[in-house]
Amino acid sequence: MEVLGVAVSLLAMFAGFGVLIGLLFGFFGMGGSFLVTPALLVMNYKPDVAVASGLAFVFGTSVIATLKHRDLGQVDYKLGVLMIAGTTGGIEVGKMGLHWLQSMGLADTVVSVAYVALLGGIGVFITYNAVKDDGGGGMSHDVEDDGEIDADDIPDIAKTIQSYRIPPMMKLRGGVRVSLWMILVVAFATGLLSGLLGVGGGFIRMPALFYLIGVPVPVAVGTDLFEIVFSGGIGSFLYAMDGAVDLTIVVPLLAGSALGARLGAAATSLVDEDDIKVYFGVMLLLGAIAVAVRKIGGAIDMPVLDVVALVIILGAALLVSGAVVVSSVRELRTESAPSVHPSD
Repeated sequence: MEVLGVAVSLLAMFAGFGVLIGLLFGFFGMGGSFLVTPALLVMNYKPDVAVASGLAFVFGTSVIATLKHRDLGQVDYKLGVLMIAGTTGGIEVGKMGLHWLQSMGLADTVVSVAYVALLGGIGVFITYNAVKDDGGGGMSHDVEDDGEIDADDIPDIAKTIQSYRIPPMMKLRGGVRVSLWMILVVAFATGLLSGLLGVGGGFIRMPALFYLIGVPVPVAVGTDLFEIVFSGGIGSFLYAMDGAVDLTIVVPLLAGSALGARLGAAATSLVDEDDIKVYFGVMLLLGAIAVAVRKIGGAIDMPVLDVVALVIILGAALLVSGAVVVSSVRELRTESAPSVHPSD
């Protein structure tokens, strides 16, 4: 009976964890393996099982979240396919660079420092700009009556990239027009970083789609999730062939994330874009701190720092997901307010 109680508690914990991560995944288009894999490692699962189960969970959750974003009209399939093509080439070149660093004996140090710096750097950049502009200056997308984005609401970097009118030109959701070659260059660059750092790259792609290509944040999230369906699917399939996917982990996680991912995806249509960017930036900053703590713990042989890192990651997830829920409820109340007529 005691063993059964432990098993039920474990399943309930994974299901609750799945709701939390699914909400973040549906809202940001990232956060799956970024949270699941470290948690499983701290729980003493084998590295291959932790990575494989994390990937399988990411695949399932990305399918659920993408379907919800599709219902909301927030997936640009054309852009997604082009990004997949470009990132695939970039990942292969990035892997070659990683192998070269390994042959030089520098891979672990360079990748660890670059990962923390990139994670923290993107987090600081997004948070600073979102707070500084406070809804203006190219930091949120207002859609005009004709369905196109106001040119004043496009980030300056994206405006520069869109100004290179190298045919063929592609028209994306929101009326964004950008050269096919510029899309492929951005996709290749994000894939290069992803392959070099050995990460899924959701925290790189989502900002790239907004700041470099110029698509609205909700569309950037939905399109990023569409890409993850393919990358997560291929990765989890390859690991499953080796028998590394643990279904007792993945099934309860997915059961929870089925609810969380749809809630998170729906929240992107309610929460202000600048708030989305602030939450995303804070998540990345706390993630960078957690990764740095874990790396330091490995360097000085202090396993307790792995637990500290996990607490930081889970704390960040709870903090940000709570903020998302509160913001969504506040927006729903604001929208319903005009329909409430005060009594005479």
